[in-house]
Amino acid sequence: MPGRTPLLPPAEAQMPSAVSPIVDLDTGGVIALWAAAEPTGGPGGAPAVVDVARAALHAARRETSLPLVLRISAQSVIDAGSAGLAPLHEALRVAGRRPREVILTVEGGFAPGDRRRLLAALDGLRAIGYLVALGDVGTGHMPMDLAADAAPYLMVLSPRLVGRVPRDPRAEALGRSLAALARNVGAHVLVPEVSEEAQLAAVRSWEVRLAHGPLLKPGPSGRVHVPLPVPEEAPIAGMLGPRVQEMLLPAVTMDEHATAEEAIEAFGSEPSITSVILVDEYQRPRGSLDRSRFMLSVASRYGYALHGKKPAIRLADPPRTVPKTTPAIAAMQVAGRDNERVYDDLVVTDEMGRCMGILRVSDLIRQVSGQPGLAPSGPLNSPDGTSAAPDAARRHEVPYHVVPCHDVP
Repeated sequence: MPGRTPLLPPAEAQMPSAVSPIVDLDTGGVIALWAAAEPTGGPGGAPAVVDVARAALHAARRETSLPLVLRISAQSVIDAGSAGLAPLHEALRVAGRRPREVILTVEGGFAPGDRRRLLAALDGLRAIGYLVALGDVGTGHMPMDLAADAAPYLMVLSPRLVGRVPRDPRAEALGRSLAALARNVGAHVLVPEVSEEAQLAAVRSWEVRLAHGPLLKPGPSGRVHVPLPVPEEAPIAGMLGPRVQEMLLPAVTMDEHATAEEAIEAFGSEPSITSVILVDEYQRPRGSLDRSRFMLSVASRYGYALHGKKPAIRLADPPRTVPKTTPAIAAMQVAGRDNERVYDDLVVTDEMGRCMGILRVSDLIRQVSGQPGLAPSGPLNSPDGTSAAPDAARRHEVPYHVVPCHDVP
């Protein structure tokens, strides 16, 4: 059978081209080949038509039927059109490949006025049978809304972006967002140049299945070794329970100079009020009036006469504050530091130390006891090991009614 006329000079046809397997991270199988020649004539550092044809020929010599993923510059696609890609078409014919076995990854910048021409050229490539991909996503000079208009089969993240993962949390957040964007527009996601297991773990956390790079190159046996995912350990935050901000209740607050008589009126207006928090002008807690102790103090003999007109802070206890991000178990430890005030409400504060609300210990115990693996300990448990939460709840449910004794001498 007569040989075909070579498309490229023999010297150029033998130029090295990077070919690496694209691996399905879920199965460990190789599903395609990434073939990328060093760009020699492409605008913006992306391969031109001749470069792509050379990469296709080099990859085809591997005698594999796996699909090929080839890079090409967007400007070359715009300028050449479908007819101008004849060297690529011929290279595939020589290699015995069909367009539907090739994914053309378009990358590099283009002028805003050429957008329509690029979309028309991509439609032409699809009409021939090529699958179209967008490459260098994340750092390339290509508008993100092109993903909606071009309807790519595949989106390839930028190697420069992947190289910053996982050391740069912002780059990792960007990569996760781009992966989600690709899935939402109906495109597969490919992460290139994965070189470290930490990068691979990050890629897996983005729910990306396709990757290639030095870490996934075949070993001496010719097999591709895909590191297994590290089992996720239970986060410490989960072991410590929800944050107190999730169990927050509105606090009844009064000025720190309020009188005991005003506090009595506040407690008398609603039996469910368990505490009154005295705050300064910046809403920072300065004192805590527990309903039980405060009402007993003013209801005792001569109690109202002694305290009614005086500042209520005289009868207040120091507020037991917890930041809003405190886990439930840590909040229970704060509650258990003082045996005499185990069931006093905790005051939840924001970053500036201002009162955001209160946390009832009875609610805290119920929340923690309802989660497997979390158990209250210390003073919050009775000696027989049972929780004293019901007693606390009953104590707060008892309504107090104080009648001022104005005739007390």
